Amino acid sequence: MLAAFAGDPGLIRCANPSGDHPLHTPVFHPNRALGACSLVALAAALSFAPAAQAAKQKVCVFDILGTAGDGYNSAKDYALEMQKFGADIELKAYIDERVAVEDFRTGQCDAVMATALRTRQFNAMTAALDSVGASTIVRNGKLDMASSIEVVRKTVQTFASPKAASLMVNGNFEVGGIAPLGAAYAFVNDRAISNLEASSGKRVAAFDHDKAQAQLISRVGARPVAADVMNFGTMFNNGNVDVVMAPSIAFKPLELHKGMGTKGAVHRFPLTILTYQMIFKRDKFPEGYGQKSREIWFSRFDTVIELIKRADATIPAKFWMDPSPEDAERYINLMRDGRIEMAEKGFYDKKGLKIIKRIRCDVAPASSDCGQPTENW
Repeated sequence: MLAAFAGDPGLIRCANPSGDHPLHTPVFHPNRALGACSLVALAAALSFAPAAQAAKQKVCVFDILGTAGDGYNSAKDYALEMQKFGADIELKAYIDERVAVEDFRTGQCDAVMATALRTRQFNAMTAALDSVGASTIVRNGKLDMASSIEVVRKTVQTFASPKAASLMVNGNFEVGGIAPLGAAYAFVNDRAISNLEASSGKRVAAFDHDKAQAQLISRVGARPVAADVMNFGTMFNNGNVDVVMAPSIAFKPLELHKGMGTKGAVHRFPLTILTYQMIFKRDKFPEGYGQKSREIWFSRFDTVIELIKRADATIPAKFWMDPSPEDAERYINLMRDGRIEMAEKGFYDKKGLKIIKRIRCDVAPASSDCGQPTENW
């Protein structure tokens, strides 16, 4: 006995109990005593009202400098830009990466921005970029940093392509973007630790959430010491470890010069080029959001690289130490063997490594492993 007019959903038709023609009665008049019919009509009318404003998307942002860091400031720019794609992002800064990722995992945030070492659990394939030596290129015994960055660029571009969209999804999790963080250099407290042989028996900080690190450190005869992003810098500065791996953007904030003292050095040879990745929950963001987001992140690649170059320049020239040509070639082979072993053990994603090798050999086809049937799972 209730029906809404097609042209006016706010007007309800209530049948007259006497059998006369229906009374066309507007229901939004609380002073009219229309009985039960009016109450039901009111409920029906409200069902046509515009839906309540969608909740904001909460994004956990890891930055060791909190709201003062470049990562958080970039996230603010990103949040503004994504408004035109239907997002209403609320940022929350974290200086403890573990807490940021855990808050995301337990539903306190709808997305997280953190290093791939932590986001691997949500998409192992994109995290393969951070596998040891995956993007490092050596030409004629010398590190080719420009080509190494190009491997990262092309890989991020590939993952940002619409053709790779299905690979960015893992259940309700989706990769929203990837950005470089810079090379992971070995900071040592003594220049005498000049090669792998010299590192034998030395204490090396190993992030406890990345199980591959401890095994790779042990492979070269060094001693892994459990650490995390909150304490590895302090451990180095206090002399609790002899070696830490970190990007140049950590040099000043963590005051790593204290641990290096007058005898320390930085090995100019990236064990990997670290990445920073966004993972979001698909049911919390508009349809098609992921593709737009990945494209926005990739459009800023060159800007981020300039920030990394400036960070590299903050390390005094006296600290840098380059490997010999023989050692550089040897390290490439050792990293490849370690990478394959970690993939076979399930720590690294095989499909991701296969894609990266194809890109690496496109950038540097003369590399020794390009003619070998390795990483072709």
